[in-house]
Amino acid sequence: MLFRQLYEPDSSTYSYLLSCPESGETVIIDPVLDTAERDMSVLQSLGLKLTYTIDTHIHADHLSGARRLKALAGSSICYPAVDELACADIGLQEGKPFKVGNIDIHPLFTPGHTDHHHGYLIHTPVQSMLFSGDALLIDGVGRTDFQSGDSEALYNSIQQKYFSLPDDTLVYPCHDYNQRRVSSIAQEKARNAHIGGAKSLEEFKTIMANLDLPYPRKIDFAVPGNEQCGQCPDNVPSEFRGPCARHDQG
Repeated sequence: MLFRQLYEPDSSTYSYLLSCPESGETVIIDPVLDTAERDMSVLQSLGLKLTYTIDTHIHADHLSGARRLKALAGSSICYPAVDELACADIGLQEGKPFKVGNIDIHPLFTPGHTDHHHGYLIHTPVQSMLFSGDALLIDGVGRTDFQSGDSEALYNSIQQKYFSLPDDTLVYPCHDYNQRRVSSIAQEKARNAHIGGAKSLEEFKTIMANLDLPYPRKIDFAVPGNEQCGQCPDNVPSEFRGPCARHDQG
């Protein structure tokens, strides 16, 4: 399997390119509109054609690149099936592995950051790779104070779905704000400031209730735009319109 970790600095978002060398089928997990052309250049440099995009959830901090990449590469758009998005070509759900050539991607329903959030697990001959979305970050977790967030649901998702994985499972989050690129289940179980160290549900809920985080600066246009797979709404402020202005979103 060919693997690349890609980064979008404005929203501190990681996207993940995975390709099956036998079939040539290729997927990008959590693409960002702002870097769609960059992603196409990476694909071209590797001699790859994009087959699918997959989003872990309806993001509030950036517009998805799914729609733009479909226009550029003809890729199919994949979202969690429970989102029931009219713009999605393929719905993914837990218990039904999604094949990208010889790569089996296992969706994990992990609500809490949003009520429809999914992580994606891949087993390789060396070790497993978890693309944890916004649910589990490196030394942190996703917010639960907006967009159907639920601290108790997130605690249960992480404890039951993520922390039950083998300790050497690599954790690749959708975001990091401190230039960290990868963690492991063992490290997050031991050291995660929000949920590690065998914290109880009540401890976790108290931590989450007292984060005092600012209002997400892109949420008012990102959520409705991502409900259309990365369409730019009319209410995108001028300072964020650059990626929208470059593209006919159709």
